[in-house]
Amino acid sequence: MFSRYHKQVFQSCHSVYKTDMDNIIKYLKSNYDNWHNREFGSVDSLVLSKLSYVRFENIVPLLQDRARPVQIYDLLKAEMYESMFQDSRDIDTFLDFLNALAANPRFRQIQMNYYVNNSDPITEKQFSAVTFLLDDNTSYIAFRGTDSTYIGWKEDFNMAYISPVPSQEEGVMYLNAVAKRLSRTTKLRTGGHSKGGNIAVYSAINCHPKTQKRIISVYNHDGPGFKDSVFDSAEYLSIKERIHTTLPEESLVGMLLQHHENYAVVKSSQRGIKQHDPLTWIIENGDFVYTDSIKSDVLQRNNTLNEWLRMLSDEKRKAIIDVLFYVLEETQTDNFRDLTEEWQKSATSILYAVKNIDPETKKFVFKTISELAKLSIKNLFKSKDTHA
Repeated sequence: MFSRYHKQVFQSCHSVYKTDMDNIIKYLKSNYDNWHNREFGSVDSLVLSKLSYVRFENIVPLLQDRARPVQIYDLLKAEMYESMFQDSRDIDTFLDFLNALAANPRFRQIQMNYYVNNSDPITEKQFSAVTFLLDDNTSYIAFRGTDSTYIGWKEDFNMAYISPVPSQEEGVMYLNAVAKRLSRTTKLRTGGHSKGGNIAVYSAINCHPKTQKRIISVYNHDGPGFKDSVFDSAEYLSIKERIHTTLPEESLVGMLLQHHENYAVVKSSQRGIKQHDPLTWIIENGDFVYTDSIKSDVLQRNNTLNEWLRMLSDEKRKAIIDVLFYVLEETQTDNFRDLTEEWQKSATSILYAVKNIDPETKKFVFKTISELAKLSIKNLFKSKDTHA
């Protein structure tokens, strides 16, 4: 007898993504060129970055294994869907994406190998990566973005005061290890979405010089930037021109901290934070639909946030983040998905946790947030004066 989950999975195999927009799913359903007829591009990178969010345990060989790689069309195993999509909030859409990918002649025979998935609550690390082997003697190393767990999000926030965070260090080790496993003649691409894009850039900057020489391009899809110290190295300057950053026009995540590389702005079918979802990025004729710049009001908001962060010492940044996650952990849920699905219970727990923070810490938090509010108002009036 099938579980309710399996019934949902089989029903979703026949579902249609209910939108008229051209996104990566429609791209997969209409673009069949092989790699020799059309070179690898940013949209292809986003496709593989999206796929890296799938859980590949017991499907794709691990980094330490010597097993044969599997092909993308081998992922269509219904008995594995429950474990593969355990982090997905929209199974219907992800299955539509996977079916389109496995049917597409450009992608279906890509081989996958060297899967890693490590999470450590002690070091506050959430890291996952997989390598795609293309038939044009190149490989694409994809780093997974943030999952729904508090550990994953805590590590993202830790980037505001720690450099490097554990997943960035593991990214460097993974990139070097995969480069050693592959033939020396194999050219490398790397990338990811959200935190995965940040790890890809950091790893490409800090990997072994011989590995870096083999890298053709680095793709950062709406991933956060870095503290200024990262951009001071000769290693960064040597790879800067190979970094391709794409941000949606109302980007929040991708505009955090500093970006010294150029970036392209992509149109999205959604608004606000929903634009972070790669399935909302609009594609026409095999490429993204670009716009001139980040929206002015969004740019003002992001500049204010980054200016506020620059005003805080690392110690103050850490204190704010620790308090935030202490409050969230008091809800006794393991991830943000449970937090939103049981919002009434969570809201009660959050209010109780805030009430129990010691007075001195509470005073510091409210004062710091107040400074952000004042800075936001100041920059808002400055922006109005500029455009008057």
